[in-house]
Amino acid sequence: MVEFCSEEDTTTSDDLEQFAKEFKQRRIKLHFTQADVGLALGKLYGSMFSQTHICRFEALQLSFKNMCKLKPLLVKWLEEADSNRGSASGTDVPGSPVRKRKKRTSIELTAKTALENYFNKNPRPSSQEIDVLVQNLGIEKEVVRVWFCNRRQKEKRLSESLTAEADNEPAESQ
Repeated sequence: MVEFCSEEDTTTSDDLEQFAKEFKQRRIKLHFTQADVGLALGKLYGSMFSQTHICRFEALQLSFKNMCKLKPLLVKWLEEADSNRGSASGTDVPGSPVRKRKKRTSIELTAKTALENYFNKNPRPSSQEIDVLVQNLGIEKEVVRVWFCNRRQKEKRLSESLTAEADNEPAESQ
């Protein structure tokens, strides 16, 4: 069965799927987050959309009707984002203040190994200990601090999943 958005519109679910894929690719290429798009839609059209809403659109997790309602707004937003691309800064989000996402940090293997080794000895280094690591590794202090925070969260997740697995195993009969 082929669904259509409205009587005058002949958009099918296949069209929406293709548009969602293209929208996501163009949004990323333009360096905008889903939150940026949601804020911009609120300012441009008066309908505020959350990052989650934009995410669900891109993942095709909204109803067909909601996808149809959102598509024309996103088409207009993309047109405006493309036309603003050549502006002075090139980073303006149509309808919202400038908010550019920080580029993902990549840490070299030797530095990552050193951080892992230090983490195994001390998962909660003091500010002074972080300063020493920063000098030795040549990495920004904030990057090292965040790495330790993320690594502790990873450790917590791993231990929680191991605990859950142990709880789900049947007791051995004697």
